Parts: sequence; structure tokens; C-alpha cells
Amino acid sequence: MDQYQSIIEIIALSMGVAWASGVNLYAVLLVLGLGGASGNIALPAELALLENPLVIGAAGLMYMVEFGADKIPGVDTVWDTLHTFIRLPAGAMLAAGAVGEAEPAMILAAAMIGGSVTATSHLVKSGSRMVINTSPEPVSNWTASIAEDISVVGAIWLALNHPLLLLGLLVVFIGLSIWLLPKLWRLIKRLFLRIRSWLSGQRYSPPQDEENEPATVIDLDSLPNIKP
Repeated sequence: MDQYQSIIEIIALSMGVAWASGVNLYAVLLVLGLGGASGNIALPAELALLENPLVIGAAGLMYMVEFGADKIPGVDTVWDTLHTFIRLPAGAMLAAGAVGEAEPAMILAAAMIGGSVTATSHLVKSGSRMVINTSPEPVSNWTASIAEDISVVGAIWLALNHPLLLLGLLVVFIGLSIWLLPKLWRLIKRLFLRIRSWLSGQRYSPPQDEENEPATVIDLDSLPNIKP
């Protein structure tokens, strides 16, 4: 029974840090580093490097930069785009490190699954932010950013204290992501078509069936000049 509980805790920590890394990587590094250095979190030996003061300081600095960038419409999208190449490999490495001393096959499996979980949470976050940026007011960006930071800390806390609950929530999240990501993609594609139409001086006409018909752009210069 103890061995079963230990396996559950390892999987929960591995997948928890992977999911949280896709939302805010620096918050994850800061929480794990501070928790490990203070003795509140027992990190595996493979993650002990996070307790180094230099790593904690760098994570804290980058978290403050992201804290500001994440609340400015447009800037948050650029930041998320650039961090596609940082969050995904880092999430995979953290997931593998959270497994601790294990067989190479298990570590590789944790890295692959963890990287996929990180990619999913990153895509949901960045896609949702692009849709939120269509709102003219900044309140929604601040609300989303603060909620994301809270969810990162909450995910790590659940992984350490209620691993089964975290794993259940991750299953729900993945199911919702499978349903949500195609819809986000269509909204983002439609947004870019609107921007392109506006820049080219053309009128955007949305298709009646967004899923089956491509968006059409009407050239105003090609329309006949109808006089009353």
C-alpha cells in the first residue's frame, strides 16, 4: 500500500509540475526552489539544483518580468509565443526530474508525457490569451494572469498534499482541452483574417459554416458602383 501511494505521489508531482510549467514556468521554479530550500518540499535529488540561491534568484527575477508582461494586452501573446521554445522542454525536464531515481525507460516516459501535458496547458493558455486580447479593457488580462498564478501554486500544492485529486483534475483538463483547442484555433484564425482584411482595406465576411467553409474576403473595389 505504501509503495502504491508513493507511485501515485511521484506521478502527481511529475504531471503537476509539467502542467504548471505550461502556464508559468518561472512561478514553478520559484515555488519548488523556495519550498525545497526552506524544507517545506522534499524535492528529489534530480531537482535539488532548484534550491540553489542563484537559481531561485534567477527564477524570481524572470517571474517578476513575466508578471508585468503577462498583464499587457499583446505583449502577453508575444511573451507566450517566445516561451513556446522554453516551457515545453523545461516542462519535460521537470517531469522527468520529479520521477527521481528510476529506470531510464520510466524517466523517458515521464519526459514524453510531461512534455505533452506542458504543451497542452501552454496552448490553452496562449490561445485563451489571444482571444482575451480582443477585449478593449485590461481588466480581463489582469484577472486571467492572477488566476493563472494562483492555479500554478494550487497545482503544486495539490500534487504534494492530494495527489489523487490532482490527477483527477488533470484528466478533466485534458478532456476539456480536446474539446476546447479546436474552437480556440478557429477563433484565432478568424481573428487573424479580420486583422488581415483590415490592413488590406477589404471587408471581412465570415462564412456561415465556420468548420466547413473557408473565410471569404470581399474586395470593395471589385463591387459595382451602384447609385441611388
